[in-house]
Amino acid sequence: MKPPVHYRTQIVADLECIGARAWNQLALADPDSNPFLRYEFLHALHATGCASARTGWTPAYLTLDDDAGLAAAVPLYRKDHSFGEYVFDWAWARAHEERGLAYYPKWLAAVPFTPAPGSRLLARDATARAELVRRLIGVARESQLSSLHVLLAPGAQIEALAHAGLMIQRGMQFHWRNRGYEGFEQFLQALSHDKRKKIRAERRKVREAQVQIERRVGVQIREQDWRFFHQCYRITYAQHGSAPYLNLAFFQRIASSMPDSLLLVLAHRNGHPVASALGVFCDSSADQSAARGADGALGGTLYGRYWGATEFIPCLHFECCYYQMIEFAIEREIAVFEGGAQGVHKVARGLEPVPTHSAHFVADAALSRAIAAALARQERQLGGVLDELAEHTAFKVSGSPLP
Repeated sequence: MKPPVHYRTQIVADLECIGARAWNQLALADPDSNPFLRYEFLHALHATGCASARTGWTPAYLTLDDDAGLAAAVPLYRKDHSFGEYVFDWAWARAHEERGLAYYPKWLAAVPFTPAPGSRLLARDATARAELVRRLIGVARESQLSSLHVLLAPGAQIEALAHAGLMIQRGMQFHWRNRGYEGFEQFLQALSHDKRKKIRAERRKVREAQVQIERRVGVQIREQDWRFFHQCYRITYAQHGSAPYLNLAFFQRIASSMPDSLLLVLAHRNGHPVASALGVFCDSSADQSAARGADGALGGTLYGRYWGATEFIPCLHFECCYYQMIEFAIEREIAVFEGGAQGVHKVARGLEPVPTHSAHFVADAALSRAIAAALARQERQLGGVLDELAEHTAFKVSGSPLP
């Protein structure tokens, strides 16, 4: 019988105190990890001031250490608002205020500004993860903050949190799956006639507008490209009447620290850039074993992130954000392209609805019961939406999606 493991708990305000090697060793060994959980990405958010106490994101990473080092960790924040989360709880905040209770600050386990599902309970083994769940909930209960929110976690972690008493919220995203397509045309052949015709017409409009598209990866992306991309990124936020979350320094930093995970789509017309879109991915063109599983199946994920344009060109958004990303995924043999949060229009372009899950603890008992009832109603409504979207799939109804 193994002796019990004695873990030491810490709340860490600066990732530098953990270090890149220890953090990445833990994070990248997790089967549900992604590039956003890398030290380079998270530390860039903090070091450039994008996710900091000043912006309402106070890092308070919960870690467990044993004699061998870092055994488990949660990317945890003390949050002063609900912006940049993509799992919305504004109604819960209002309900607290109506009862004279403070909703903020709250605890949030997530990657800031990043609606990408992935591990939130990073752990060396099952024993460490179980202890991490126990201590995370203990921190939430003892802190006297209103709530704890673990966003977009994988299924096994959601089950562990549900077993510990947290409420579960189901959401929906849209992902494209690579079924071994040899090229974009073969992907189109898997679609219904109307959807195939629509995509071809949208791509033709971009060509007829005299727009040239190129994709640059890693060190191919120049400093001037990043500056133009950030200009486009700011324009998108301005068009929606809001301020951008990320500054140029953040993009410059990840361009230096994790270039091989970055894809930039650039659109030019008359010799001048007019639009750009950013993708973040995990695969290795030099070593396809990083993209394929042990059984030879496709692996890896491409995450569509930000987009913007300096002028309106019909269908250019679809070209840069979907079709170029899908082509890249096919070329690199990447299994999944995640199109980001929201957007039912993505279904017509070959993306499919995928459920997501988050877990919540609310300290006030009466509000917790009311929120649980609301989540149950939301669950039933979402089930109906998913069924309806399945009936409007872009793929041919009969047979395999492959021609």
